[in-house]
Amino acid sequence: MRYSLFLGCWIQTQQYGYEMSTRSVLPQLGVELEYLEGFSCCGYPLRSLDDSVWFYLSARNMAVSEAGGLDMLPLCNGCYASLCEVKHYLDTDAELRESINEKLAVEDLEYKGKRRVNHILEVLHRDIGVERIRESVTRPLGGLSLATHCGCHAIRPSGVKYTDDPEDPVILDEVTRATGAETRYYPEKLDCCGASLVMTNHEAAFRLTGAKLQAAKRAGFSGLVTNCPFCFKMYDSRQDAAGRLIGEDLSLPVFYVTQILGLAMGMDAFELGLKFNASPVGRVLERLEAV
Repeated sequence: MRYSLFLGCWIQTQQYGYEMSTRSVLPQLGVELEYLEGFSCCGYPLRSLDDSVWFYLSARNMAVSEAGGLDMLPLCNGCYASLCEVKHYLDTDAELRESINEKLAVEDLEYKGKRRVNHILEVLHRDIGVERIRESVTRPLGGLSLATHCGCHAIRPSGVKYTDDPEDPVILDEVTRATGAETRYYPEKLDCCGASLVMTNHEAAFRLTGAKLQAAKRAGFSGLVTNCPFCFKMYDSRQDAAGRLIGEDLSLPVFYVTQILGLAMGMDAFELGLKFNASPVGRVLERLEAV
């Protein structure tokens, strides 16, 4: 299994732990990762300003991956949704595709639509498989109860890319359980993290963040696991701000799914980038060391 690793903007500038844990864990599960020269922003931030620029940037990144002969693996939920939506438009609108390819021809690139855009959960669940993950576990995470949060852009719009059931996503749960940790349904499982509001109404955004953390704590979870860098930032480093608004201590360990996998596979905190987590992950590390 070999993919072009698409990091986007957010992970390279803020979410170092996601890249570190992915580069540490996936090769141990039989996945080769290659970062191709020429990748750029996915274009999603420009979507509301000029959708032609959005189409071009996403198409260009997919064309770069196609030129390298690889399927893409974007780690960011936002990048994933952006690439998948643009792919949908290009594959169903011949006129748009021709227009975009005229622009790409300046760099001798062409979008052909022959390569797949993969979500990290698809790679873990479909390509690697839960059984192989379970066989790779050397330090079972038994005793941990983790709330799962796959994020909105991993499952919506469901008519464009069907990564998981948009009403009852289970892939992240199954991957998490493969580590020996326990997870279960909770009513707030599909609630938004609030990141989409943070630039326009930070109080409303932090209240959404706080409500989710509050629900996870009250349900008895010992931590939260996600695969989205935007959701991670809201839950990981916005706990104090959300707690002040709600008037409650919302401190809860928050992990990327690759960090949880790495811990179960016996990797240390450094190679998983856990020092970059702002939430109290030390609680979980101490617990694992005590077992």
